[in-house]
Amino acid sequence: MSKPGQLVLVALRKMIASGELVAGERLMETPTAQRFGVSRMPVRMAFRTLEQEGLLVPFGGRGYQVRSVSASDIAGAVEVRGVLEGLAARQAAEQGLSDAARAALERCLVEGDQLFEKGYVTEDDLEVYHDLNMRFHQVIVEGSHNPAITDALARNDHLPFASVTALAVDREDMAREYRRFNYAHMQHHSVFDALVNRQGARAEAIMREHANATLRYAEIFSSTTADARMKVILPAS
Repeated sequence: MSKPGQLVLVALRKMIASGELVAGERLMETPTAQRFGVSRMPVRMAFRTLEQEGLLVPFGGRGYQVRSVSASDIAGAVEVRGVLEGLAARQAAEQGLSDAARAALERCLVEGDQLFEKGYVTEDDLEVYHDLNMRFHQVIVEGSHNPAITDALARNDHLPFASVTALAVDREDMAREYRRFNYAHMQHHSVFDALVNRQGARAEAIMREHANATLRYAEIFSSTTADARMKVILPAS
């Protein structure tokens, strides 16, 4: 895919994941090309890719429509992510962490400890957590030295909330969010302990359970209150 097509593809993915493009919204080539300042060909290629990923569906022979994503769709993708990341953790533990990987994970743990020690979190704090959480998971996946896991995660991660790169925050209950993310951080400590002690089965079980923390947000995302209630944190451009 050309560079303009890739830029359009990434932008549209983010707009769908954040809810800026809502389920059922119609997308046409010409208006989208004008919006991004590109020709119609990059937009056409981006639309086709998003259709293959399950984010867009053809609409009436002309253009596309943002696919309606149900709670069960998200839950299924999250479960698959848990299996894949659990496998990555087991293989990383069995092979042993490199010094660089261990140091990177330790930095994430220290940053998280500092974030949660005050007993509450703000939305800005969770932006920081989002970054360290992505790094923590990435190091584990890379530590498996298994490209098939990386490829499978990339295919699975396009649905909203299915990917570790999209963090859903319930702005109506930040006290609960503190408890949820602090617990997730404690799971990071536990999986790190399993990794350094080369306890593959334990590392796998913790990572699979870790993914399940997302499942409640599948229901919120598909509800009518999602727009007002949820904030979706995505990677910086």
